[in-house]
Amino acid sequence: MAAEFDFVIVGAGSSGCVLANRLSADPKAQVAVIEAGPRDRNFWIHLPIGYGRTMWDPKVNWKFQTEPEPNMAGRQVYWPRGRVLGGSSSINGLIVIRGQKEDYDSWEEQGCPGWSFNDVLPYFVKLESNAEFGNDQIHGNSGPLPVSSIGRKHELIEAFIGAAQANGVPRTSDFNGRSQEGAGYFQLTTKNGWRMSAAAAYLKPAEKRDNLHIITDTQVLRVLFEGKRAVGIVCRTPEGTRTIKARRGVILSAGAIQSPQLLMLSGIGPGKHLQETGVPVLIDRPAVGQNLQDHLQFRLIFKASKPITTNDALRSLWGRAKLGLEWLLFRRGALAIGINQGGLFGRLMPESKSPDIQFHVATLSADMAGGKVHDFPGFTLSVCQLRPESRGHIALASSDPLARPLIYANYLATEKDRDYAVKSVQFARKLARTKPLSDLVAAEVTPGPTVNTDAEILDYARRNGATIFHPSGTCRMGADEAAVVDPRLRVRGVDGLWVVDCSIMPTVVSGNTNVPAIMIAEKAADMIVEDCNENSNGRKNQWQPEYRIAI
Repeated sequence: MAAEFDFVIVGAGSSGCVLANRLSADPKAQVAVIEAGPRDRNFWIHLPIGYGRTMWDPKVNWKFQTEPEPNMAGRQVYWPRGRVLGGSSSINGLIVIRGQKEDYDSWEEQGCPGWSFNDVLPYFVKLESNAEFGNDQIHGNSGPLPVSSIGRKHELIEAFIGAAQANGVPRTSDFNGRSQEGAGYFQLTTKNGWRMSAAAAYLKPAEKRDNLHIITDTQVLRVLFEGKRAVGIVCRTPEGTRTIKARRGVILSAGAIQSPQLLMLSGIGPGKHLQETGVPVLIDRPAVGQNLQDHLQFRLIFKASKPITTNDALRSLWGRAKLGLEWLLFRRGALAIGINQGGLFGRLMPESKSPDIQFHVATLSADMAGGKVHDFPGFTLSVCQLRPESRGHIALASSDPLARPLIYANYLATEKDRDYAVKSVQFARKLARTKPLSDLVAAEVTPGPTVNTDAEILDYARRNGATIFHPSGTCRMGADEAAVVDPRLRVRGVDGLWVVDCSIMPTVVSGNTNVPAIMIAEKAADMIVEDCNENSNGRKNQWQPEYRIAI
């Protein structure tokens, strides 16, 4: 392994894999992408339903925990995050959601020029190869990331959609179309029955390039500076600690937990906190690690009146054999889809002008996401508030770079978020009481018939709410001096250092975050290229943007 590259990318997750591919497209650019975890050889990564196992596997999962949450009955909430090539895209639920037009227009309004929906749409088009909607102008048909529809209808999902329609939510075939609102089937990052992680879609095709160096089982400890210019990283390899230099710069794509952690370990963060933990202060930047946002889900479990759930198939030897054969012979069925097949984006509050809640509908049930399925026919309605007001933060436990960061999610910290918790559970129950879904409900298992009043529902939410795996915002982008990165994703106050992942989001998008993370990296790659051109003293640089589209 060389000791010096043009670009050093920290983290081979959803964003890092994209950057590795795009920046290494020029053979003259030496690019290294560094991943703390192993290569993605685990079979359960590639089988879509396999995230029920990888959700708990420490070999490929950081298995973070929040600190005790004051508004969640003092519980620590489990936060799985990918620790493997592909990052969380290798262990997630495979769901393709861009978010709403209003999300990105709001970013621009918050001081992020160039990040309106019209600005980011070309990158959403660029990244996808959509099997069903690729000929639509707002979708792509030749991008690196395969996007597949769920072809086979399921009786439970159809009943859920029918109940939604009866409650004023229209049926939709495309949550990423011209309107997000509706109930329907999710599209997934799958191809021919296999998961298509960012590693499979972006890294594998580029891996044969001589100028791309994929370094696994190596944890980055801090960014190395000369003055206030990032010139490399210090990392721990299986052979020991070493330094890797970066001629052009360092890009942090370690995610909303570890990108701010690495900035703080490198001396960029809240000055008082760094001093208290024994880290020398390079730049006092109070916003690093702040603005943490996540989608908090409430899972309602129902016993079905018919044995049509994935629980039923998984509980018998013949059922498991049938699922396996269907996947082996035809690459379809539950193993090729995952857990959540259907969803809903709707407006819960009368004042909302766009969807403010999201449902994930699973044709199975378990005590927790990724847990052992129940021994009865069961299904799950999971609902979350799309734009929470509550804000948490990430902090250092100590100056030890191997110590786990401290996660304070601060869920349900505002009256509005608590009101959403109660009303969203009530709406989920209303759907379950509406035909045709009610015909398939034998009983409500959780919260259960003893939970009825607003206070009881809120208590249930506090004791059972869980992440739906969308941490964001901890390296906030903005044009103001308080922001961590500017709208070109350059870390303020230093040179040669970018942050490219969901941590840069000023506000979390309205939906799942994997595809937005990929979009962010596609756009960042162009901006980094352009920045390198501008810094070449008028000389034409070899890194050129590959793609432009006007819609």
